[in-house]
Amino acid sequence: MFKEFVSELVSQYENGNWHNLVIISGLILGGSLLLHFISFRLLRRFSKKSDNLLTKQFLDKLKNPSLLLLLTIALSIILLAFGPENRLVEILLHVLKLGIIYFAAWLLIRIINLGRDVILLRYDIQEKDNLKARRVYTQFKVIGRILIFSVIMIALAVSLMTFDEIRKIGISLFASAGVAGIILGFAAQKLIGNVLAGFQIAIAQPIRIDDVVIVEKEWGWIEEITLTYVVVRIWDKRRLILPTTYFIEKPFQNWTRVSADILGTVFIYTDYTVPIEKLREELTRILKEDKNWDGTVNVLQVTDSTERTMEIRALMSASDSPSAWDLRVSVREKLIDFLQKNYPGSLPRSRIELTESQVGSEKGH
Repeated sequence: MFKEFVSELVSQYENGNWHNLVIISGLILGGSLLLHFISFRLLRRFSKKSDNLLTKQFLDKLKNPSLLLLLTIALSIILLAFGPENRLVEILLHVLKLGIIYFAAWLLIRIINLGRDVILLRYDIQEKDNLKARRVYTQFKVIGRILIFSVIMIALAVSLMTFDEIRKIGISLFASAGVAGIILGFAAQKLIGNVLAGFQIAIAQPIRIDDVVIVEKEWGWIEEITLTYVVVRIWDKRRLILPTTYFIEKPFQNWTRVSADILGTVFIYTDYTVPIEKLREELTRILKEDKNWDGTVNVLQVTDSTERTMEIRALMSASDSPSAWDLRVSVREKLIDFLQKNYPGSLPRSRIELTESQVGSEKGH
């Protein structure tokens, strides 16, 4: 093949077409490089005059894939127009065709990531009232992954169909699509289920990025949502990995589903002799001195009673779940300290009552 290719080039040279071939090929390649250079030069100059983040990211992320795509297209045009008809040229054209497919897919993936990042930069997920930001982050993160997955699968399918042998296999499988569909359905049942669950999470949003949840008896934040799994960052910095179908099929607690602000509860168990009003005044004083309290909810109630103790619930509010956690810990500690110092007799205790006969018998002994 290589000898045929060289002999064809030699014949072109002997026929006097060599110079024309070189000149035209150089013009095509040079024109592609010049077009790419001028475009990015103008964009670079424009980015210096403005603070347009989109332009700067365009220069960084799209320069290499766009250059390779242009060069691959230019080389394909040259071989199609001037290449000799032999096996080597067919192989080179096929390689260039694959390059166009994969470089175009690479460029599309960069564009998807760029568009997602530019949109997400408008929202600050670190702010306290971040419900809208978390909603947008979740939608664009998951939908972006779905689009990238689709681009990769389409590029892989198109590239495989460029091979005649694989195209024939594909046609035969298409003819027996019923059997093939059943086999693929069983083989990829869990994968497809997780992908569909990821898409459903992006649309319905039972969970969002940075939501506070309780799953598998663990308290933590939603750190990452992918097409197939969700990462929950637990309060002690462990990571709980769950399939996306878990959040569609099983119940769980979402503390920040409606808003970032949250109510916190503290339960104290005391004796019946505790002065409720004094304890209520102390709770108000503690909350007013704590920076984590948002000033909205301040309630102390007796919520239950047994034969030995009373259950007292202190209800308070905070702007977000980390603040609520710190507030609850502080209030619990200070209420217990208040009872120990001022009303130690009001702490839980057990009583034994002796009758007069039992008292007399005890004295007799």
